[in-house]
Amino acid sequence: MSFKDFSITPRTWFGRPLLIAVVSVLLVSCDQVVKKPAPTGTLKDKITLSKIAFPDLPGWQDDKVVEAFPALSKSCIRYARWPDDKTVGPDAIAGTAADWKIICASLSDFMAHPENHKDFGVWLEENFVPFLVKNNDDQEGLFTGYYEAELKGSFIQDEIYKYPLYDVPKDLVSVRLSDFDEQLKGTTLVGKIKDNRLVPYHERTEIESGVLNDQGLEVIWSDDPVDVFFLHVQGSGRVMLPSGEVIRVGYAGNNGHKFYAIGRALIDEEIIPRDKVSMQAIRTWLRENPERANEIMQRNKRFIFFRQITGEGPIGAMGVALTPERSLAVDPRHIPLGVPLWLDTTWPGTDEPLQRLMVAQDTGSAITGPVRGDFFWGPGEPALAQAGKMKQKGRYYLLLPKAVAQNHEISG
Repeated sequence: MSFKDFSITPRTWFGRPLLIAVVSVLLVSCDQVVKKPAPTGTLKDKITLSKIAFPDLPGWQDDKVVEAFPALSKSCIRYARWPDDKTVGPDAIAGTAADWKIICASLSDFMAHPENHKDFGVWLEENFVPFLVKNNDDQEGLFTGYYEAELKGSFIQDEIYKYPLYDVPKDLVSVRLSDFDEQLKGTTLVGKIKDNRLVPYHERTEIESGVLNDQGLEVIWSDDPVDVFFLHVQGSGRVMLPSGEVIRVGYAGNNGHKFYAIGRALIDEEIIPRDKVSMQAIRTWLRENPERANEIMQRNKRFIFFRQITGEGPIGAMGVALTPERSLAVDPRHIPLGVPLWLDTTWPGTDEPLQRLMVAQDTGSAITGPVRGDFFWGPGEPALAQAGKMKQKGRYYLLLPKAVAQNHEISG
């Protein structure tokens, strides 16, 4: 993954009141932005699906598809909590929760018998129809990778552990504009109330200078500002305490400012050659140049707030724990969360095929468009080694229940 925005993102944090009059003013200005026509010569993103047969999926017979079962079963647990009439994906592209409850019940019955596990691929073929996903007529997109960061930390601040992870501030306001105008679906404003107006929230430099001190927001303290920055980029991580205990922290919100890609800055300023840029190279440079590193990192005004996670993790945008090498972050404006996808790309930094069954369970602010994915590699340094260099071209196929495929009009 090139330095982009974190990918376990953004689960929008709501629950702060806002005056209707303020929102009305905001809607007028935002409506003008959202409805701005696309630049001349460019096509608006539009998902199109073309039905194919399972034998035509590249590498279908070579993947151990049963390894994706834990991820798909977690999606089923989530679907079970939804009302039957809740749509799955934009324009009900994947049907309704009721459709998936039927599929999930069949899956549960089938996999309850261990002798069936080897035939999981057969079950998929009997219950799903694959569709090639295209953006208008373009079936090729970009696939990057992300991982679960690791860092050292303590619940007690001292001379070693002095870099805080903050919880969501009480004065932060997040407004989902689709609650007021359906045409603004997917647009969220984040800020704070000042003089009865919504204004931008504190940026990174202000927060790191102590504007949130003495509010009891510190979740944990870390010993390394570079590790903290990488945690902000990834959105979740594992923290090793002095006792050896490991806890998890996950994304809870953000300050609403745009992400600034410091990797791009390091290339443009000829600090790291373009062909040498990776997360590992960026991290090494930041640690070897602490004075310059602080200035570079503070160019990214976006700041992430965290919460401690108990139990399995990290938690993706669908609200379920991600499965290493089987969970994929997608753009939910086009691809429904929870559904299986067949991925056809290449291993990071190579031309070797990477073709396997994935499940769409996460999002990311840099993951935009009908054919765009972020591959979750898991925790720690081995995962970083893959995620840090992954920037591959590829395509994917959406697997839809047969009942949905038959009843839903699909453009080919």
